[in-house]
Amino acid sequence: MSTPLPSSTSVADGAVRLLHSGVIRAAGADAASFLHGQLTNDMTGLGLGEARLAAYCSPKGRMLASFVAFKRSHDEIWLACRSDVLPATLKRLRMFVLRAKAQLSEGGDDAVLVGLAGRSAAAWLAQVLPAAVNGAVWSRHALDDALLVRLPDGAGQARWLWAGPAAQTDAVLNALPALALERWDWLEVHSGVAPIVANTVEAFVPQMLNYELVGGVNFQKGCYPGQEIVARSQYRGTIKRRAALVHGDAAALPGQEVFWSGDDAQPSGLIALAAPAPGGGWDALVELKLSALDDGSLHLGSSGGARLQPLALPYAVPRENAA
Repeated sequence: MSTPLPSSTSVADGAVRLLHSGVIRAAGADAASFLHGQLTNDMTGLGLGEARLAAYCSPKGRMLASFVAFKRSHDEIWLACRSDVLPATLKRLRMFVLRAKAQLSEGGDDAVLVGLAGRSAAAWLAQVLPAAVNGAVWSRHALDDALLVRLPDGAGQARWLWAGPAAQTDAVLNALPALALERWDWLEVHSGVAPIVANTVEAFVPQMLNYELVGGVNFQKGCYPGQEIVARSQYRGTIKRRAALVHGDAAALPGQEVFWSGDDAQPSGLIALAAPAPGGGWDALVELKLSALDDGSLHLGSSGGARLQPLALPYAVPRENAA
């Protein structure tokens, strides 16, 4: 059973440059249609006022990368992702452009990413861009040469992704208290939305990370690499593994195995994202067999490893496919 997030947890507040993240730019008349045929979400219907979570899958339906996608202009889409998967993802996407009128490149100094969170960020945005404060999750807003995306909350704290020129980065960071990168990652863990990182490439189909529950998969959009497998998992009742939120005393890393006392001869899960918790220990999003959440205990790294305590996710996870 899950327990609620401890009430003693510190509030995360301020701004931080996301040094572990970058941007792929897709520009040209066919940029949206090209990405539409590659990603799990609808890119042709992406408006200037919104952003979308999306995955890029292998033909076997395994996630190679994940993105926060939003438009820079009518014919340019930015894909924010983790830097350690960006070069390989960019190279692979370029292989399939063929005759499409789309140019793919790394974001560079015009697309620096900053994470904003908490009351200080909300107060600052209320002065410079009020619409971003009240905007719905996954809404996109423009501020001079920069863009802001309202991300899902983490641990009850509002979050935004700022993307813009390096020349404006210091002004944003100086306007707000400094937020440690590990604290931003902790908020991301508690949002329940795990990005793909180098250690988890091809480890999950989107449903294993709950992506269809948080708007990352569109089942009506048509073909993309791995689409048949992703759809089959959804409609044939084969979702046996899900992302869960856990807390433990030992340091955790993406790609580490998790063991369950009910079947300790083999791993029952894999850490997708982890970060130090403000009150001590580590919190993590872990992909698990659904049966491992019903009884017994979870352990990090081995059957005798540090115990992991389930916490409550910020959204409901269906269990009808658990059998």
